[in-house]
Amino acid sequence: TVLSLIPAPPQPLLLWDKASHLLAYAGLMLWFRQAFSPRLRWIVFLVALGIVLELIQGWLGYRYLEFTDMLANTLGVAGGLGLAKTSLGSLVTWLDSAWGRR
Repeated sequence: TVLSLIPAPPQPLLLWDKASHLLAYAGLMLWFRQAFSPRLRWIVFLVALGIVLELIQGWLGYRYLEFTDMLANTLGVAGGLGLAKTSLGSLVTWLDSAWGRR
């Protein structure tokens, strides 16, 4: 949220800005899917977050509203849902148990 709204965010590590959006929202969805009960509200929340943050950027005057960013955010949420159905879907549980063993 902070990186979406500050006047001069750091340039993305990835060369393509949209890939940064996609990866960020995929990571968020993957984490939310594991950390909380898998409900539709988290999908709706993250898609809405990506849209609302872009709308706020357009209103701020020093950032730009980009519909392609909204699309990349939404595709990231879908990608995170897909990843949650793979072996990565238990990553948080594995990290928690590995951390607990220390």
